[in-house]
Amino acid sequence: MNAPGPGTTPTPPEQTFDWIDVESAKRAEAGLLRRLTPRAAKSAELDLAGNDYLGLARDKRVAGAAAAAALRWGSGSTGSRLVTGSTELHAELEQELAKFCGTQAALVFSSGFTANLGAVTALSGAESAIVTDKYIHASLIEGCRLSRSDVAAVAHGDPAAMKHALSTRRKPRALVVTDSIFSVDGDLAPLNELATACREHGAGLLVDDAHGFGVLGEGGRGAVHEAGLSGSPDVVTTITLSKSLGAQGGAVLGPRRVIKHLVDTARSFIFDTALAPASTAAALAALGVLRAEPELSGKVLTAAGALAEQLGAAGFTVSTPQAAVISVRAPSPEDAVAWAARCAEQGVRVGCFRPPSVPDGVSRLRLTARADLTESDVETAVKVITEAAPQGAR
Repeated sequence: MNAPGPGTTPTPPEQTFDWIDVESAKRAEAGLLRRLTPRAAKSAELDLAGNDYLGLARDKRVAGAAAAAALRWGSGSTGSRLVTGSTELHAELEQELAKFCGTQAALVFSSGFTANLGAVTALSGAESAIVTDKYIHASLIEGCRLSRSDVAAVAHGDPAAMKHALSTRRKPRALVVTDSIFSVDGDLAPLNELATACREHGAGLLVDDAHGFGVLGEGGRGAVHEAGLSGSPDVVTTITLSKSLGAQGGAVLGPRRVIKHLVDTARSFIFDTALAPASTAAALAALGVLRAEPELSGKVLTAAGALAEQLGAAGFTVSTPQAAVISVRAPSPEDAVAWAARCAEQGVRVGCFRPPSVPDGVSRLRLTARADLTESDVETAVKVITEAAPQGAR
């Protein structure tokens, strides 16, 4: 942008950010304003909006481990992983995650978002082509933007489109990037077909298994493990510790040389303060619970299936859940917001997804199942959602 020319009247300081008000007004007119809604420590609400899939965020074994770690190690990690931030807890968690998922190694990040940023940028670059499903998570999109690679976003869930993009690329290296379970409708990517396409064209496969880990696969080992790909030398998986494990943080799992490469090159790992010891210990304890109670993942799928079946029977357009996520279509962004608000007033918290958060431009309620949902909880949720529905939702 050019600087103001000679004789130009300077903008008063209080008007510098007036453009923000203009943009905010546009969002308000489109019904796209967002609001923070603080929740209480204890609430009688039925939560179908959070991602605590296994119901472990308040489990005394998990919360107790976090409290004990805070007392032993302190409230913060004190620095980046490469300086003072790596503790014995971090190393143990990485070992246990790799062992559980069947990979050679793992690397813990401060969030799932930073894990995705680090993985995408470190495994690509100016000599790479990245081919993505067009519905990938925002964190993966940001990684692609920072990668300096040629990026092609292809049709959702379409291995043939992936193959075409890989075969016509102009760069020597290639990386295919996808979610396993897509966060809006909860559908499962065709992982085996994508892996085949990658191998035919010499590409690596990076899978964000945030919504599959803990829910799918043997004992909750995830969608990548279920597909038989977790130990593959050309497959890298990212997960979050804040969903099924009820903690916070993220991790990258894969071949040992990939993990070593991330330690040397992933800027969101090198320059970020390490995950706090309390969150690290919580994730480690939650992983122990999942090992001891592998039936938890099946309970999530049962609850998701019951929600979808009963909402479908009530006349709504409902996605078919392949993990914990269910979406219910709304007539408009405004209707979705009002619908979610009416549900909350009746004691049921549901998610509300609208453009630009949804890649297909369709507004919906987004529901998440948990292992601890009872049949009564499901019936209550269906009743409230039905009674609160706007005209045109069915």
